[in-house]
Parts: sequence; C-alpha cells; structure tokens
Amino acid sequence: MTNGYLFREYIGAQFTGVRFTDVPVNTGVSFHFILAFAIDYLASQQSKPTPTNGVFRPFWDTGNLTPAAMAATKAAHPNLSIMVSLGGDTVQNTGVNATYAPTSVDSWVANAVSSLSTMITQYGLDGVDVDYEHFGTDVDTFVEGIGRLLTQLKARFPNIRTSIAPYEHPVNQKYYQPLWRKYSGVIDYVNFQFYGYGANTNVEYYMQFYNEQARNYPGSGGSKLLASFKTGDVTGLLSPDQGISAAKELQRQGKLPGIFIFSADSSKKSPYGFKYETQAQQIVANH
Repeated sequence: MTNGYLFREYIGAQFTGVRFTDVPVNTGVSFHFILAFAIDYLASQQSKPTPTNGVFRPFWDTGNLTPAAMAATKAAHPNLSIMVSLGGDTVQNTGVNATYAPTSVDSWVANAVSSLSTMITQYGLDGVDVDYEHFGTDVDTFVEGIGRLLTQLKARFPNIRTSIAPYEHPVNQKYYQPLWRKYSGVIDYVNFQFYGYGANTNVEYYMQFYNEQARNYPGSGGSKLLASFKTGDVTGLLSPDQGISAAKELQRQGKLPGIFIFSADSSKKSPYGFKYETQAQQIVANH
C-alpha cells in the first residue's frame, strides 16, 4: 500500500553503473525512478551532437537501465513507477547544451509526441518530466511547445504523471512560471531544484525558499511542490543532511507532498551509499 506521498529519484545521467536494484525501495511510499535523460539531439562520435527538433532518444545509461531491468523492478515493487526526464543540462559529457530550440511549435510537438509515445510504449514508462535548462527560443514558443506536448501525451496515455523541474535563476523562471500559469492543469508535480541554493541554506532559509516557490507556482504548495536535495559532490550547495532536516520541518508544518533526490548515480559512488534515499523514504512513509 502507498499513502499518496511520494519519493522520486533521478537515475542514469552520470554513468556510474547504478542499477535499479541498487536503490532501496520502501513499500510504504509511491516510488518514482526518473530516467535522466531523453534528449532531442543526435549523438555522433565524429562531430558535436545536433538537435533533432523533438525527435527524442535515450541518453541515460541504457546499458544498465534496460527495458528488461525496468520490467523486472516494476514487477518486484508494485508501488514503483518509472518516468523519463527531457533535456537536462548537457548532451551527456559532450559539453553541448541540451537546448530547447524548435524549428516550429507544430513540427516540434508532432515529433515529440510521436517519439515519446514510442519510448513510453517500448520501455513501459509511467510519466514524463521536463528539465530543459537552456533555451534557444522565446518564452511563448517554450510554453506552447511543452504545454501542447504534455496535453497530447496525457490524452494518449491518461495514466501518466507529468512534472517540471525549474530552479532559481531569472532566465529559468522566466520560462517555467508562464508554462505553469497556462498549463498547470496537465502538470502533476513541480520538481523544484532546491539543491541549487547555497551551502548556507539552513532549515529556516529552506522554508523561506519553499514558500517563495509555492507562490511562484501557485496551487502547487502542499500538494505538488516537492522538496529536494542532491547527493554526491555538493560543494558550495545545500547538503543532503540539510535537505533531510528541511523535509522534516516541511512535514511538521503539513507542507510536504514528497521528496526527490538527484541522483542515484551520485549515491552509488558516494562513501555513504543510499542512506539518504532510505531516510527520505522513511520521512515520506511516516507522514
């Protein structure tokens, strides 16, 4: 049984050999793995990756995170779902930014709906997360492209869950806040990257940041706006311990719909392993 409270974790972006089976899964939560990332670029060993105008391909660790592995982990854990995140920062380790730059809204949406529908079916995916962090177009083009994509995918796959993953930066917020204002009806969660805040982020500051983002994404607080932290190298950034403490305080105040972590890959290679995944799920499960 799950209690409606959510734990999510990004996986597959950093190629540390992490497998689904490495990550502890608490039976008392709704658990979402988020594959990082599917990108509408074409990789080439001979030249820089080139954009494909909405034709998405897997850029996560497909060697370890295979369709068979996905089916097996979902079979082993009835409370577990698997999503895919779109975009991310760069196209793997090429240094090329994964930029949202459609040829046109109509053509990009048509290509994206087609390619992602195929991917959802092939991998048995349960949802889509939007994490573009670089923009080669105006705000309206982003809002319409992403908004129509999520609308059409939800029409085709009524049971999928959707999310966006903004962070605190003027350019980023300039794109994601209008998207939320117009299309929040087809966005289930806001995976806000609170781990982008500085190492001086104590619980009090975290609460202030959370409340600020609840205002930036109105209607999300307490139901859709997830707390978050990062594992691995967090030099100069919010630490996992700070994230755990903040999540406990959010829960105390009745404001915690769930937690997400970036990422399983980082935890795999860290000295502390998956202890924060265990702690975060315990918080959510005990709500």
